[in-house]
Amino acid sequence: MTSAEISPVQLQTELQIPGITQTSVMRYFETLNAGDFEQTAALFTEDGVMRPPLESDIVGRDAIAAYLKQEAQNIKAYPNTGISDTLENTTIQVQVTGKAQTSWCGVNVLWTFILNQQQQILYTRIKLLASPQELLSLRPQK
Repeated sequence: MTSAEISPVQLQTELQIPGITQTSVMRYFETLNAGDFEQTAALFTEDGVMRPPLESDIVGRDAIAAYLKQEAQNIKAYPNTGISDTLENTTIQVQVTGKAQTSWCGVNVLWTFILNQQQQILYTRIKLLASPQELLSLRPQK
């Protein structure tokens, strides 16, 4: 292993989200930040759903991986805190707040995950926590 590589043990000790213990949620952020979008998509159920900001639902692992490869290059997610709650249908809802950083801006984000009993992601919604005016000012200049 080169000095630039990070071992799985280091990753686990570095990424801690107060209030969150669900492995799949932690792995979501680790794989996303590593640019390993196939592994990110593999955390979802076969027909799992991702709802990105300002987009319609992306359904299925292959579609999620393809979307992330196209849209999430060089994006880093910095989860800050979270809460989890078991819902009536025995699924688990996890909400994580933090920041997403692109090469041209940073914005506060709320990630909402719904997990099945096997800790697979059934659904995630990524919501930007900014006003419409702030969002317009974040658009990259062409």
